[in-house]
Amino acid sequence: MLHIILFFSFLVSSTHVSSLDFCVGDPKGPIGPAGYSCKSPSQVTAKDFVFSLGAAGNTANIIKAAVTPAFAAQFPGTNGLGISIARLDLAVGGVIPMHTHPGASELLLVVQGRILAGFVSSDNKTYVQTLKRGDIMLFPQGLLHFQVNAGGVTAVAFPSFSSPSPGLQILDFALFANDLPTELVTKTTFLDPSQVKKLKAALGGTG
Repeated sequence: MLHIILFFSFLVSSTHVSSLDFCVGDPKGPIGPAGYSCKSPSQVTAKDFVFSLGAAGNTANIIKAAVTPAFAAQFPGTNGLGISIARLDLAVGGVIPMHTHPGASELLLVVQGRILAGFVSSDNKTYVQTLKRGDIMLFPQGLLHFQVNAGGVTAVAFPSFSSPSPGLQILDFALFANDLPTELVTKTTFLDPSQVKKLKAALGGTG
Protein backbone atom coordinates (compact mmCIF):
# COMPACT_ATOMS: atom_id res chain seq x y z
CA MET A 1 0.00 0.00 0.00
CA LEU A 2 2.81 2.39 0.88
CA HIS A 3 4.44 2.04 -2.54
CA ILE A 4 1.09 2.86 -4.20
CA ILE A 5 0.72 6.01 -2.10
CA LEU A 6 4.28 7.07 -2.96
CA PHE A 7 3.63 6.43 -6.65
CA PHE A 8 0.55 8.65 -6.72
CA SER A 9 2.36 11.31 -4.70
CA PHE A 10 5.08 11.28 -7.37
CA LEU A 11 2.48 11.64 -10.13
CA VAL A 12 0.88 14.61 -8.41
CA SER A 13 4.21 16.36 -7.81
CA SER A 14 5.39 15.65 -11.37
CA THR A 15 2.17 17.01 -12.81
CA HIS A 16 2.59 20.16 -10.76
CA VAL A 17 6.19 20.68 -11.97
CA SER A 18 5.37 19.98 -15.62
CA SER A 19 2.45 22.39 -15.47
CA LEU A 20 4.79 25.32 -14.81
CA ASP A 21 5.59 27.45 -17.84
CA PHE A 22 8.96 28.43 -16.36
CA CYS A 23 10.96 28.50 -13.15
CA VAL A 24 12.86 31.77 -12.97
CA GLY A 25 15.73 31.01 -10.62
CA ASP A 26 16.34 32.73 -7.32
CA PRO A 27 20.16 33.02 -7.13
CA LYS A 28 19.86 34.03 -3.48
CA GLY A 29 18.15 30.76 -2.66
CA PRO A 30 19.50 27.21 -2.47
CA ILE A 31 20.76 25.43 -5.57
CA GLY A 32 20.57 21.71 -6.21
CA PRO A 33 21.09 19.26 -9.09
CA ALA A 34 17.92 20.56 -10.76
CA GLY A 35 19.01 24.20 -10.45
CA TYR A 36 17.85 27.11 -8.34
CA SER A 37 14.57 27.23 -6.51
CA CYS A 38 11.85 29.20 -8.31
CA LYS A 39 11.05 32.83 -7.66
CA SER A 40 7.49 33.52 -6.71
CA PRO A 41 5.48 34.02 -9.95
CA SER A 42 4.23 37.31 -8.52
CA GLN A 43 7.83 38.59 -8.52
CA VAL A 44 8.67 37.55 -12.09
CA THR A 45 8.88 40.32 -14.70
CA ALA A 46 9.79 40.58 -18.37
CA LYS A 47 13.31 41.60 -17.33
CA ASP A 48 13.90 38.07 -16.01
CA PHE A 49 13.78 36.86 -19.63
CA VAL A 50 16.13 39.49 -21.11
CA PHE A 51 19.93 39.63 -20.94
CA SER A 52 22.50 41.67 -22.86
CA LEU A 53 25.65 40.22 -24.41
CA GLY A 54 26.36 43.32 -26.48
CA ALA A 55 29.48 44.44 -24.61
CA ALA A 56 32.89 42.95 -25.41
CA GLY A 57 34.67 41.12 -22.61
CA ASN A 58 38.08 42.08 -21.24
CA THR A 59 40.73 40.10 -23.13
CA ALA A 60 43.72 41.62 -21.30
CA ASN A 61 44.74 38.36 -19.65
CA ILE A 62 47.07 35.39 -20.11
CA ILE A 63 44.83 33.69 -22.70
CA LYS A 64 43.77 36.92 -24.46
CA ALA A 65 40.17 35.80 -24.27
CA ALA A 66 36.98 36.56 -22.40
CA VAL A 67 33.77 34.61 -21.86
CA THR A 68 30.68 36.49 -20.71
CA PRO A 69 28.16 33.90 -19.46
CA ALA A 70 24.39 34.09 -19.50
CA PHE A 71 23.88 31.01 -17.36
CA ALA A 72 21.27 30.52 -14.64
CA ALA A 73 23.42 32.38 -12.12
CA GLN A 74 23.55 35.49 -14.34
CA PHE A 75 20.34 34.99 -16.36
CA PRO A 76 17.79 33.42 -13.98
CA GLY A 77 15.19 33.05 -16.71
CA THR A 78 17.13 30.09 -18.14
CA ASN A 79 16.75 28.14 -14.90
CA GLY A 80 15.15 24.75 -15.54
CA LEU A 81 14.76 25.28 -19.29
CA GLY A 82 17.78 23.26 -20.47
CA ILE A 83 19.41 26.12 -22.37
CA SER A 84 21.91 28.96 -21.91
CA ILE A 85 24.32 31.10 -23.91
CA ALA A 86 27.52 33.12 -23.57
CA ARG A 87 29.65 35.57 -25.50
CA LEU A 88 33.22 34.68 -26.48
CA ASP A 89 35.78 37.37 -27.35
CA LEU A 90 39.15 36.21 -28.69
CA ALA A 91 41.78 38.88 -29.23
CA VAL A 92 44.49 38.31 -31.85
CA GLY A 93 46.54 35.40 -30.53
CA GLY A 94 43.78 34.51 -28.09
CA VAL A 95 42.95 30.96 -27.06
CA ILE A 96 40.42 29.08 -24.99
CA PRO A 97 42.54 26.15 -23.78
CA MET A 98 41.40 22.54 -23.76
CA HIS A 99 38.37 22.35 -21.51
CA THR A 100 35.16 20.45 -20.95
CA HIS A 101 31.57 21.16 -19.94
CA PRO A 102 30.48 18.21 -17.79
CA GLY A 103 26.82 19.22 -17.90
CA ALA A 104 26.11 20.24 -21.48
CA SER A 105 26.81 20.04 -25.18
CA GLU A 106 27.90 23.29 -26.85
CA LEU A 107 26.97 24.89 -30.15
CA LEU A 108 29.34 27.69 -31.22
CA LEU A 109 28.24 30.41 -33.66
CA VAL A 110 30.98 32.66 -35.08
CA VAL A 111 29.88 36.23 -35.85
CA GLN A 112 33.24 37.93 -36.41
CA GLY A 113 36.73 36.85 -37.46
CA ARG A 114 37.99 33.30 -37.81
CA ILE A 115 38.30 30.64 -35.11
CA LEU A 116 40.20 27.36 -35.23
CA ALA A 117 38.14 25.00 -33.10
CA GLY A 118 38.09 21.32 -32.35
CA PHE A 119 37.39 18.53 -29.91
CA VAL A 120 38.81 15.15 -28.97
CA SER A 121 36.51 12.13 -28.79
CA SER A 122 36.72 9.48 -26.06
CA ASP A 123 38.77 7.29 -28.44
CA ASN A 124 41.23 10.19 -28.93
CA LYS A 125 40.13 11.02 -32.47
CA THR A 126 40.32 14.73 -33.23
CA TYR A 127 37.81 16.88 -35.11
CA VAL A 128 39.25 20.27 -36.05
CA GLN A 129 37.88 23.00 -38.31
CA THR A 130 38.58 26.65 -39.08
CA LEU A 131 35.32 28.55 -38.68
CA LYS A 132 34.40 31.83 -40.34
CA ARG A 133 31.52 34.24 -39.81
CA GLY A 134 28.20 32.41 -39.92
CA ASP A 135 29.68 28.97 -39.24
CA ILE A 136 28.57 26.85 -36.31
CA MET A 137 30.30 23.89 -34.68
CA LEU A 138 29.00 21.35 -32.18
CA PHE A 139 30.99 20.10 -29.19
CA PRO A 140 29.42 17.02 -27.57
CA GLN A 141 28.88 17.01 -23.83
CA GLY A 142 31.88 16.21 -21.66
CA LEU A 143 34.48 16.09 -24.45
CA LEU A 144 37.68 18.16 -24.37
CA HIS A 145 37.59 21.02 -26.86
CA PHE A 146 39.29 24.33 -27.65
CA GLN A 147 39.03 27.57 -29.64
CA VAL A 148 41.90 29.65 -31.07
CA ASN A 149 41.79 32.98 -32.91
CA ALA A 150 42.83 32.07 -36.46
CA GLY A 151 42.79 35.55 -37.99
CA GLY A 152 44.25 39.03 -37.72
CA VAL A 153 41.28 40.64 -35.94
CA THR A 154 39.37 40.02 -32.73
CA ALA A 155 37.04 37.06 -33.14
CA VAL A 156 33.57 37.03 -31.59
CA ALA A 157 31.35 34.01 -31.14
CA PHE A 158 28.28 32.98 -29.18
CA PRO A 159 28.34 29.49 -27.63
CA SER A 160 24.98 28.10 -26.57
CA PHE A 161 24.56 25.16 -24.21
CA SER A 162 22.06 22.40 -23.54
CA SER A 163 21.93 23.29 -19.85
CA PRO A 164 21.42 26.50 -17.85
CA SER A 165 24.52 25.49 -15.83
CA PRO A 166 26.93 23.68 -18.20
CA GLY A 167 29.87 23.60 -15.82
CA LEU A 168 33.50 24.15 -16.80
CA GLN A 169 36.85 22.49 -16.22
CA ILE A 170 39.94 23.83 -18.01
CA LEU A 171 42.56 21.10 -18.47
CA ASP A 172 45.60 23.34 -17.91
CA PHE A 173 44.17 24.72 -14.67
CA ALA A 174 43.08 21.28 -13.49
CA LEU A 175 46.65 20.01 -13.96
CA PHE A 176 48.69 22.99 -12.78
CA ALA A 177 46.53 25.40 -10.75
CA ASN A 178 46.13 22.88 -7.94
CA ASP A 179 48.05 22.10 -4.74
CA LEU A 180 49.29 18.65 -5.77
CA PRO A 181 53.03 18.12 -5.21
CA THR A 182 55.15 18.77 -8.28
CA GLU A 183 56.57 15.25 -8.00
CA LEU A 184 53.10 13.72 -8.30
CA VAL A 185 52.13 15.93 -11.24
CA THR A 186 55.42 15.02 -12.93
CA LYS A 187 54.72 11.31 -12.55
CA THR A 188 51.16 11.54 -13.86
CA THR A 189 51.90 13.84 -16.83
CA PHE A 190 55.43 12.65 -17.82
CA LEU A 191 56.56 16.29 -17.90
CA ASP A 192 59.89 17.57 -16.63
CA PRO A 193 59.72 18.88 -13.01
CA SER A 194 61.03 22.29 -14.07
CA GLN A 195 58.23 22.61 -16.63
CA VAL A 196 55.62 21.61 -14.05
CA LYS A 197 56.95 24.22 -11.61
CA LYS A 198 56.90 26.85 -14.35
CA LEU A 199 53.29 26.07 -15.24
CA LYS A 200 52.23 26.00 -11.59
CA ALA A 201 53.81 29.42 -11.10
CA ALA A 202 52.11 30.83 -14.20
CA LEU A 203 48.66 29.48 -13.32
CA GLY A 204 48.70 30.02 -9.57
CA GLY A 205 49.29 26.48 -8.41
CA THR A 206 51.21 25.41 -5.32
CA GLY A 207 53.07 22.31 -4.21
